[in-house]
Order: sequence, then structure tokens, then C-alpha cells
Amino acid sequence: MAAGMGILKFALALFLVPLLSGAAPALPYAPAHDGAHDFDFEIGTWNIAPGGDVHVVHPIWQGKASIAELLIEHPAPHFAGSLLRLYDPQSRQWRIYWASSKDGSVDSPLVGAFANGRGEFSSNAVRVVYSDITSSSFRMEQSTSADGGKSWRTDPVQTFTRRAPLPQSAVDATAGGHQHDFDFEFGDWHVHLRRLVHPLSRSSAWIELDGTSVLYELWNGKANYGELNVANATSAIEGLTLRLYNPVSQQWSIYFVNRRAPELGTPVVGRFSNGRGEFYDRESFNGKPIAVRFVFDEITPASFRFVQSFSADAGKTWEPNWIAVFHRKPQGDVDERSHK
Repeated sequence: MAAGMGILKFALALFLVPLLSGAAPALPYAPAHDGAHDFDFEIGTWNIAPGGDVHVVHPIWQGKASIAELLIEHPAPHFAGSLLRLYDPQSRQWRIYWASSKDGSVDSPLVGAFANGRGEFSSNAVRVVYSDITSSSFRMEQSTSADGGKSWRTDPVQTFTRRAPLPQSAVDATAGGHQHDFDFEFGDWHVHLRRLVHPLSRSSAWIELDGTSVLYELWNGKANYGELNVANATSAIEGLTLRLYNPVSQQWSIYFVNRRAPELGTPVVGRFSNGRGEFYDRESFNGKPIAVRFVFDEITPASFRFVQSFSADAGKTWEPNWIAVFHRKPQGDVDERSHK
């Protein structure tokens, strides 16, 4: 992997190792309150003026993260992308990432927090301010800078008004390629996980965890996100998976975020062929370069397997360190949250 540390992989999910992804500079103030629920006001469906576009926000981790879809209504309905917001309880700040549905790319985050009912989030080039917040409306102001934040140009201010949920839509449903590779996984699953405690150390010590996984659809199948919760008597993993499809390369990018270290890194990339999905990345582990491979296989309507492996010899040999078997929950035994 070329840029900074790689995505926080499943095998590292219990380590509190922050990712380096070119984060924006912190705001000049340090928020005193716990802002984990600052974006709760925005959960739901909104009309945007001017323009008439639609904004839909879904909660994650009981409000400590959220994902929003932007539906452009004119000239023809299409998804422009999504905002992923992750709350860092250590800094008490939020990171806001923009993911484009055009090519599945993710921008560097805006970083900031709320104070006195006003939220301000910035990088060296973009600043977003949320204000005038009520239960049925709020205002968002975006500014851009061409001189590293010395001066700002403000775009037209957008006003958001709450509306009824969107009906099921055929927006973007005709796109071809591999955009439906992960359709088999939508829904609720029981998970049994075996994790190698010390990868690439000739260790044979594994731990086992059990729990649940739920996968939700974005962009009518061209993206998805899932929540993973597994635990045993001594440890637990609470994670978020974000998968984005690039219709140009016809490949998927898979990101994994641990709730304990809520920062997005760079993804593993690949696609499915003959019922098997393979995704690859290069990064460092214990100070040494390694290759990383994700494999989805043994797929049936009721079960599938996921295996993560590391390679210290540029892919000549692979050591599995995360083996998860998923079984679909019976109808009625599902996550409390309704599905899209």
C-alpha cells in the first residue's frame, strides 16, 4: 500500500493503532462535551434547497457513526455518493469522508466538532458548517480555499427540510458489470470467527468469537456497509465495513473501521469471479511490508466464508489469520433496525 498505513485489517482490530490517512488539522478549540450523538438530529430523509435533491441518513453504532446517501433528482435521478461520519471518543471530534458513486473513491476527511449548536468541519481546502438546527430543518454552508485555508469562497447555502422516507427506487439499477457481487450478503447473519492471535510469528494460538453481522445496501447495490459485532469472555470486536464499486474498473474497494480507532485508511481492491471474491492490498505489519488478501467463498443462500491472509514473501505463500463463517439468521430473528 502506497499511502500511509493501510486499512485497519480484521486481524488488527483489537489493537489500538491509529491509521495515518492525511487527516486534516484539528480545530483551534477542544470540545469539552461528548459529541457522540451530535449528528442524531440528521437521521432520516431530507429535501435539499436549492436544487430539490434528497439526503438520507442512516445511524451506525447507536449514533456514534452515520452514513448519508445523496440522491440527485435532476436532470435524471442518480446517486452522487455518500458521507461517512466517524466519531473519535479520544479527540471528541468527527471525521467526515465523502465517497463518490462515480468511481468509488473516498476523499480525505474533514475534521471537527459541534459547539453551541454549531458544527464546523474542515481540511486545508474545504470547510463545512452546520447551523440553525431544529427537529425539521437545518442549514449547511460549504466553503472552499485555494490558498491552504487563508481565504475562503462560500458556495450557495443549502437548507435541509425533513420529509417522508423515499419509496423503493430503480435509480441506477441498470448498471452492469460486477455491481451486484455482494447481493448475496444483504441481511442478518450469525458469525463464528477464529482469529490468529500473533500473525506471521509461527504461532498456533487462535481465539474464537461469536456474534452478528448485518449488511445494508447503498446506491441500489453499487455500495454497501455492514456492522460486525463479535465477542468472547475476554475480548470483543465492533467494526464497520464499507464497500464501494468503481463502474469504470469494475472492481470493489473494501474498507474496515474498528470502533476503537474510527479512522478510514486505504482499501483492499478486487472482484468476484466464478463465485469467489478475491481482494488484495499491500501494507506494513510490525514494521515489515506484507501483502493482504481477502477471500469470500463457499457461498450459498444460507452461508458463506470469509478468510483474511497475510503474506511476507510478496504473495508466494499465505498464512490465514482470520476465518469467519456466516450463517443467515432465520426469518424473524433479525436486527432491530429496519432494512433499506
